[in-house]
Amino acid sequence: MAAPKKKHASSACVIPGGFTVLSLKFQPNSVAQHQLCVKEHRVRAEKNVKRPLDRTLFVLNIPPYCSESVVKELFSQFGSVQSVELSEKPGSTEPETISLSKYFRPAHKQCFKMGYIVFKNASSVAAAKAHPLDSPLIVSTKEKPVQTGLQKWIHEYKQSFVKPETLQEAVDEFMTKYDKKKEEEAERLQKEAEQQQEDEEGWVKVTKGSKGVKARPHSEVANERALQKEDKKKKRKELLNFYAWQRRDTQREHIAQLRKKFEEDKQRIALLRSQRKFRPY
Repeated sequence: MAAPKKKHASSACVIPGGFTVLSLKFQPNSVAQHQLCVKEHRVRAEKNVKRPLDRTLFVLNIPPYCSESVVKELFSQFGSVQSVELSEKPGSTEPETISLSKYFRPAHKQCFKMGYIVFKNASSVAAAKAHPLDSPLIVSTKEKPVQTGLQKWIHEYKQSFVKPETLQEAVDEFMTKYDKKKEEEAERLQKEAEQQQEDEEGWVKVTKGSKGVKARPHSEVANERALQKEDKKKKRKELLNFYAWQRRDTQREHIAQLRKKFEEDKQRIALLRSQRKFRPY
């Protein structure tokens, strides 16, 4: 993966936009050529510390058969390459929200990509930009051949298989970390529950924390205990209200019975009075 040893006196081809065009051949005897567009990476709003502005080369139109290792070897003739980053679209790389195992990565799309090549020295960027157009870069050489087509697919298919013992080691490591995390969480909850434990009268024991440590919010155990206490108060109040309603209902029935008896007594007295009247005829 190196440029031909024959030197050319031609100059670099610079197109509008500040891009330098570099020729690319898959093999030295290939007739077809491919063009790469390179430019010094200078974005003021760039917040990625992995892309220093003075040592990063921005590359467009990278063919699908060029992996990160191939691109690194291809541009190493201009200087020592520190890192290579390939992606489908330019811009800052977003961190993965879910950390997946290296054995379960999604398959990458086979398409033309763009890349960021970080050199160890800033002079390497200038050397790549000054490379002449008629001196093509060679991808596959006898010393370092690059597989394509059916051979590449067979190689990727074989590499997709994972040894059972290697996968078992990864699973054991993950489960060890998971168990450790669960134990730490259980210890933390137990410690908070002990610190906020209530006595029989409902008092909470307040302990003084270490100096400089902010007060922690109530734990889940304490919140659940408070909810249970509120539920008990609510049920007790409902029970008392029920007894008060029962007493009111009993008193109302007693008053109704007294009124009924009073009316009956009035009618009986009226009847007795009418029977005592003197009737000579």
